[in-house]
Amino acid sequence: MADHFPRTPSGLFPSRPPRPTYREPNRVRGGALSVGLGAGAAWMLFLGLLGDDLRAYAWWSVLAGALAWAAAWVLTRQGDRGVAAGVAISVGVAWSAAAIAVAVRWGTSGDWPLW
Repeated sequence: MADHFPRTPSGLFPSRPPRPTYREPNRVRGGALSVGLGAGAAWMLFLGLLGDDLRAYAWWSVLAGALAWAAAWVLTRQGDRGVAAGVAISVGVAWSAAAIAVAVRWGTSGDWPLW
């Protein structure tokens, strides 16, 4: 009957070194992600409110998102990737909302609202 369990090496033949275990030096924590989501959402909301019509709202959202992504890149390089991920997620959601609003206006009026 075959042995189903691996045997320990006898030492006569050299065994391979153990496989390396890779660990993330700066793990993303839930609290940092939540802080990034809140900060990014507040940033996009406050700068989006500066626009008085859809055209201004969309351009303010593009500008605010670009600045927020630059800040997220700096945060990523400095090691606080949880906050950077939260900021990037909130920017993506805000840009999606702006794109949907522009598409709905364009679809209903037939006129491109950004120019």
